[in-house]
Amino acid sequence: MGVIKKFRIKSFKKNRPLVKLNKISFSYGKRQILNDISFSINQGEILGLLGPNGAGKSTIFNLVTGLVKPNYGNIFFNNTDATNYPIYLRTNKFKIGYVPQHGGYFHDLTLQENLQAIAEILISDKNLRISKINELISKFELESVSNIKAKFLSGGQKKRLIIALSLLGNPKILLLDEPFAALDLLTIKTLQQIIVNLQTENNMGIVLCDHQARDLLLCVDVAIVLSNCKIIAQGTPSELMKDVNARNAYFGDSFKI
Repeated sequence: MGVIKKFRIKSFKKNRPLVKLNKISFSYGKRQILNDISFSINQGEILGLLGPNGAGKSTIFNLVTGLVKPNYGNIFFNNTDATNYPIYLRTNKFKIGYVPQHGGYFHDLTLQENLQAIAEILISDKNLRISKINELISKFELESVSNIKAKFLSGGQKKRLIIALSLLGNPKILLLDEPFAALDLLTIKTLQQIIVNLQTENNMGIVLCDHQARDLLLCVDVAIVLSNCKIIAQGTPSELMKDVNARNAYFGDSFKI
């Protein structure tokens, strides 16, 4: 598979953090998941989260969306401390789109009905609603399956539907939880190109986590490696390949991209 990114944004001279996690610690009962981690999600940046099972990748998504609250630390959106903001307020005020690993759609509704159901909540103007739905169906090449119930779609079609649903509210921040899981190579390549296109066309901040490390690194600008509750390495894919901590804790010596 060829390199998906035509370029990598190696530095942001004028960083515009859309989200900033500041000294975040979080535990489930007595089990600590994150310990004093800090990083930012910048506008126009694709950020990858890597780490073994239980490292805290999905927990970070839950913290950003507001599903859980940190035990310590703060979460800022556009310099506003939103640590105690509920889910709906974060979603509406700061424009968060979320693509879950599983589910995220109505199984017994057609693809078009799924889009209509969510659009009726997010878009009040009927003409704009119809226009947005048609735009997304065309954008993700779903015309041929628009009248098929979602439960009968292929894995790749379902993933494109869920991404389309997440874009109905014109998010500024898009979170993708294991988007490449259980997909064939050609579908993964298509999704990688979709993610890169969203960056260039919409200038949004995109965060994805996945166990398919090679597939993730082919489409991100920077990535973070989590291990033992901490960020042990952070940088561009090429920088991470040279990082001793990242190779020892996660990639291993034989890993290449």
